[in-house]
Amino acid sequence: MSSTAPTSPQPSPAPERGGAPAALSDVTASDSTLRRFLHGLPGVDAVGLEARAASLGTRSIKTTAKAYAIDLAISMVDLTTLEGADTPSKVRALGAKAVRPDPSDRTAPATAAVCVYPDMVATAKEAVAGSTVKVASVATAFPAGRTSLAVKLADVREAVAAGADEIDMVIDRGAFLAGNYRKVFDEITAVKEACGASARLKVIFETGELSTYDNIRRASWLGMLAGADFIKTSTGKVAVNATPANTLLMLEAVRDFRAQTGVQVGVKPAGGIRTTKDAIKFLVLVNETVGEDWLDNHWFRFGASSLLNDLLMQRQKLATGRYSGPDYVTVD
Repeated sequence: MSSTAPTSPQPSPAPERGGAPAALSDVTASDSTLRRFLHGLPGVDAVGLEARAASLGTRSIKTTAKAYAIDLAISMVDLTTLEGADTPSKVRALGAKAVRPDPSDRTAPATAAVCVYPDMVATAKEAVAGSTVKVASVATAFPAGRTSLAVKLADVREAVAAGADEIDMVIDRGAFLAGNYRKVFDEITAVKEACGASARLKVIFETGELSTYDNIRRASWLGMLAGADFIKTSTGKVAVNATPANTLLMLEAVRDFRAQTGVQVGVKPAGGIRTTKDAIKFLVLVNETVGEDWLDNHWFRFGASSLLNDLLMQRQKLATGRYSGPDYVTVD
């Protein structure tokens, strides 16, 4: 990774789309062609995938490069609160923290977004007004996704109407695991349409429930074919969330998808990424797998809540040579 400060302009967004790019439009022409394509993807070498992820995780990042990586990671955080006990005051505090993560140091970058439930979008939007911070909202009956398409679309439209810049939807894992790929594809395309021109769509697979790496690869391609702007590992609500291996697999998928279609899609690992050391390992995965084109918060995010605190602590340690007391960062 370059040690230059992350101040370059964001890449242009991928063209708006609500289905397969022209280069692969025949793949989604019918249920049978979609199934044939997904099951024709190369099988995943699980041993090789995990070995490569583990090897890249041993890379050492020092001094100037580490300072750059910490600031880059901060700028990629979707600061998240998705609890039944969320209140307007909690969301306002989270928004203030996203805009100015370290009130004592104005050089600390803002986070990429705050992520909340649809009923908290308007509150979050007010809290980050005038800043670069986006408001993301989970939708489609997050986290289980067990409701009708009509209810899912209403969920999305409510969030977009309230000002959401991004929608994080969950796929119907039951339909996917039953092999009903067309239903999953059609739901994603319908949600993409409900997002309109104003909101980007992140598609959550809940990789911990997909059982195999082959399924994660198929889900990645299915999401991208249906128009996802981002593919996302997890909700953070199950036992197994983002791992280096499943994130590496999804990075390989977006790389290959762009090579075939010319369309760039982002990746968001979420759940279980809590330390600066963890975040830097994921940035190395990005750099070594898809390169600098994805080293920007327009194309890579961390779904996290506690990660930001550790990034701020480590940032101050690099600047001052010592760790701060426990009251240096706010407790989310």
